[in-house]
Amino acid sequence: MNYIGSKYSLLPFLDTSIHSVIDKNCKVFCDLFAGTGVVGRYFKEKGFQVIANDLQHYSYVLNRHYIGNTKPLKFDALCSLIPALKTIDPPARMEWICNYLSKLKPLEGFIYRHYSAAGTANDAEQRMYFSDDNAAMCDAVRTQIEQWYIDAQINEDEYYFLLASLIESIDKVANTASVYGAYLKQLKPAAQKKFMLLPAQLFCSNEAQHVFWGDSNALIKNISCDILYLDPPYNKRQYAPNYHLLETISLYDAPNIKGKTGLRNYENQKSDYSKSNKVLNAFESLINNAHARYIFLSYNNEGLMDSSAIKSIMQNRGNYQLFTQQYNRFKADKDHLRNHKAAHTFEYLHFVEITR
Repeated sequence: MNYIGSKYSLLPFLDTSIHSVIDKNCKVFCDLFAGTGVVGRYFKEKGFQVIANDLQHYSYVLNRHYIGNTKPLKFDALCSLIPALKTIDPPARMEWICNYLSKLKPLEGFIYRHYSAAGTANDAEQRMYFSDDNAAMCDAVRTQIEQWYIDAQINEDEYYFLLASLIESIDKVANTASVYGAYLKQLKPAAQKKFMLLPAQLFCSNEAQHVFWGDSNALIKNISCDILYLDPPYNKRQYAPNYHLLETISLYDAPNIKGKTGLRNYENQKSDYSKSNKVLNAFESLINNAHARYIFLSYNNEGLMDSSAIKSIMQNRGNYQLFTQQYNRFKADKDHLRNHKAAHTFEYLHFVEITR
């Protein structure tokens, strides 16, 4: 899925830079601001034990599956409820169950009532985040997943696999320009496509993996690792309002919503890394409390913290270096509406080998 600050295109740069300085005894990789988990997944596949964390629950769901799930999912308990599932070989059951859920009867639930044109027809704001049919299918699938979990028909690993699959699949038919800060006034071609639940990929591993949902500055005091990778927000744009609908689908908690976009309250999810008056103190505290051998910080040349301040804070812990890579800017809106016109920006990978 498209995601602000995603490092997918920068994975080769990160891999080459990190492996150029670490030693072969590094086993534990911590992705403290994990987002959709693309960096943690990459290092999980490389054989590392990964610690992943994020403040957003939809991110926790994605990482709980992509990082936390390490063994094949068999859905044995669900076979008693759906006899046809017994005839399916276990490796094929993930896709079969996704197809089964895609054929459920639509349900006019919370997402339909608040985020489709038909559901909000009598409201002050007609929200068109999804087509009517896709919104109702989202409700049907999300409700069924929750009921299976409550009834112990699926276990925790299977539950997060299905939730991750839903979040990624519904995002593919969202009527937005990549983020959920606003919806489009007409259904774009992708949003007109019929929703299909597609199975999230499973990355098996022999290493123990750990996934957390919480504040990074609090968690850092209670974990240790060999490689600490940091990818905090760069600017004043908070993630919570930009992905509020994925958060609601993830939690499915029927929150009180307000405004044109049906925004949920995100007061407790505001990041100090998006506040110019708090970011340096937060970052310094994080670095000083880190229990790691190496720290890497992804940041760009337009961030709230300038490179000199970052260097000053990081070099207090040891030997500092800097890697640089040019890359294409993330685009979630029309070019003429953007505050900055450059097509490219520079990604900085700040690095310190801890000696004190």
